Amino acid sequence: MRIRTACPLILSALLIVTIRSAAQNPIITDQYTADPTARVFNGKIYLYPSHDILATPGKGRPGWFCMEDYHVFSSGDLTHWADHGIIVSQDKTPWVKPAGYSMWAPDCVFRNGKYYFYFPSTPKDTSLGRGFAIGVAVADKPEGPYTPLPQPIKGVHGIDPNVLIDKDGQAYLYWAQGNLFAAKLDQAMTALASAPVMLQELPSKGLKEGPFVFERKGIYYLTYPHVRNKTECLEYATGDNPLGPFTVRGVIMDESPTGCWTNHQSIVQFNRQWYLFYHHNDLSPGFDKARSVRIDSLFFNADGTIQKVMPTLRGVGLTNAGSTINPDRYTRIGPTGASIAFLDTLAPFAGWKTVFTTAGAWVQYNSVDFGHRNSKKVRAHLLSADGGALQIRADSLDGPLIAEIKSQNATSGWQDLTTDVLHHTPGLHHLFIISKEDKQVELDWLRFE
Repeated sequence: MRIRTACPLILSALLIVTIRSAAQNPIITDQYTADPTARVFNGKIYLYPSHDILATPGKGRPGWFCMEDYHVFSSGDLTHWADHGIIVSQDKTPWVKPAGYSMWAPDCVFRNGKYYFYFPSTPKDTSLGRGFAIGVAVADKPEGPYTPLPQPIKGVHGIDPNVLIDKDGQAYLYWAQGNLFAAKLDQAMTALASAPVMLQELPSKGLKEGPFVFERKGIYYLTYPHVRNKTECLEYATGDNPLGPFTVRGVIMDESPTGCWTNHQSIVQFNRQWYLFYHHNDLSPGFDKARSVRIDSLFFNADGTIQKVMPTLRGVGLTNAGSTINPDRYTRIGPTGASIAFLDTLAPFAGWKTVFTTAGAWVQYNSVDFGHRNSKKVRAHLLSADGGALQIRADSLDGPLIAEIKSQNATSGWQDLTTDVLHHTPGLHHLFIISKEDKQVELDWLRFE
């Protein structure tokens, strides 16, 4: 979703990617992203994920995590995301092993008029110790450019840095190294101001990593991925002090039912709503070291406990009726006759399609904003070798019929079809796309005009 000055052909392709990923999970669909830290700066959300790439001979360890740089993304509405490009890379960071491919989960905070980006990697100087160190890069703007400091933070060995600036102005650094650790940061935000302590009262069995700490109504929430069984779930603990002790409260998100071994989270409030940022391997179902960032809404109970988040494909935010709507990122799907597949199994970044095979098969896509206008046409990109038809209804399976889209000719190729809107639907509506016949129809996208 990179939006930059480019030749018309390239710019057009990039804009298509931006539209396709709008308000749907995963939110970035032109590259792999993982370990998302979301921060609110200047009224916008800034997303600082790690960047998975696929290892090749001589470039990373095949079959393992491979990360060489960091991008930053931003959004004003959680729907449209801009990629500001690379902000830190392994070959331009003085202390990092230039072919380590180990730039794992980062964080970024604002202090003293500067933005401080914290990231782990493997040092090229063995005198700094074995394993990972944590470095800092500094910028004047949240999107950079960032300048990495020449040395990592002394006395810190581990991964997944996270920073909390408390209400009294004291900053704390959290990280993982088998267990979870924390220490105070100095006023310059680049060195420890206290000895590291291991955070106590957490589960003793199973890997814990990825700490993310935030404060709400006087309660400090320590969130972290934890391998309770075979894969990571997201758990949390609470306390009344940034250094604990913490009391384990429960699970924020269960283990992935489809086999993504890792998860990693941040939790942020934006425009009076709390959100969980996390990752899954949507774009790489056969390889869970290539992950993609998702967002879902998060809610608190009256006593401050967190309600468990159920992962969705629909994600958050509204979809404008005049933009591209991808029903494969559904809110709900019928029990039979509808499924999701890649448009091209060899090009996952091209996205998905919805496949209908039986009459009555359906998907539901929520929160489409028609505004005050009366849409006159609906355009769809579909394929039906059998000449099948789809109905679009508002708000329920038997709701008002908005339009019926029928393949004009039985063909094995994709068609751009435009048909009349039969029922005007100003305002906000949920769409139901329903197969009319026992004929296979593949739907890429639709758009109201």
